[in-house]
Amino acid sequence: MQDSGRTPRTLDHVDQALVHALQIAPRASWARIGSVLGLDAVTVARRWHRLTESGAAWISCHPAPVLAASGQGCLAFVEVDCAPDRLHPVARALAAAPHVAALSHVSGDRSLHLNVMARDLAALSRWVTRGLAPLDGVLGVHTHLAGPVHTEGSRWRLRALDGGQVARLAAAAPRTRTDTPAFTLDGLDRRLVTALSVDGRATYRALAEQCGAGPDTVRRHVNRLFAADMLHARCEVARPLSEWPVTVSLWGQVPAAKLREVTHRVTGMREVRLCASVISRHNLHLVAWVRSLDDAQRFEVRLAERAPDLAVTDRAVALWSMKHSGHLLDEEGYRVGATPLALWDEEETEPTGPSRG
Repeated sequence: MQDSGRTPRTLDHVDQALVHALQIAPRASWARIGSVLGLDAVTVARRWHRLTESGAAWISCHPAPVLAASGQGCLAFVEVDCAPDRLHPVARALAAAPHVAALSHVSGDRSLHLNVMARDLAALSRWVTRGLAPLDGVLGVHTHLAGPVHTEGSRWRLRALDGGQVARLAAAAPRTRTDTPAFTLDGLDRRLVTALSVDGRATYRALAEQCGAGPDTVRRHVNRLFAADMLHARCEVARPLSEWPVTVSLWGQVPAAKLREVTHRVTGMREVRLCASVISRHNLHLVAWVRSLDDAQRFEVRLAERAPDLAVTDRAVALWSMKHSGHLLDEEGYRVGATPLALWDEEETEPTGPSRG
């Protein structure tokens, strides 16, 4: 748990503006951000340091959906049924797995919900059957493969800045270029993705020392990853500070002919953090942030009005979001650590924990 004496319970208007700015341009210089916010670079950096030290905000990076589309990985949503008295040991083992990007204790017919990245389908199968299923306390596993991801959390924003400020920051954000197609990641690219998953603002010099390459080489590789849309950076804020503290997961069915239209409608909703096609008994998975449990039901009403062709077939609420984009969270939603994301090294894909032996 964080030290409550130094953990902010609210964000003032400057902190909100800072978080919004970093959601738009997560690697922009403090001088650039300060100029947009009307503050000096030292003040902005000091503010950010206070937020990160308290676990109130952080920046991570994660492999983008285009990696799966280019055959360099796959994404699955995995539901795990646990014996109640073994839930926490199982969750700790899974949180330590470098390819488990997200982990939540949820309501409903499953105990844990995971977002899992793997090198390929075979690696996913090996991990589920040899690493996950044998953990003591695991009673059942249900794996749902993701298809196209239509929107995800790096696009979600607070709304603390005006249009002019947003435009100025957007010019400093990593740019996707249509003339930079997806490419095969080399060893340095993979090391950089893993390092940036822990600290998305790590300097090129720090990345160079960590990844064993020169700063100029690192800069070229990082810029190329962003330009090809193979790496997404996101600035997150502790959920109690976001005014959207409740996470709702919905599974639904859409007629295949209507899927494109429905996803377009759904991704435009303020609350939606994730919208992905699924190859399963459902064909659409949504994750939304809402203001309260009552608002969760109101959101579903608005969803039905906006996308009447979507039939919601299952729903769950996150009781505790334990891991989010590789970062470990306490029961209140504040960051307490991170597990570097890596989906390529098979020897690292099995969680360590008590097995049934």
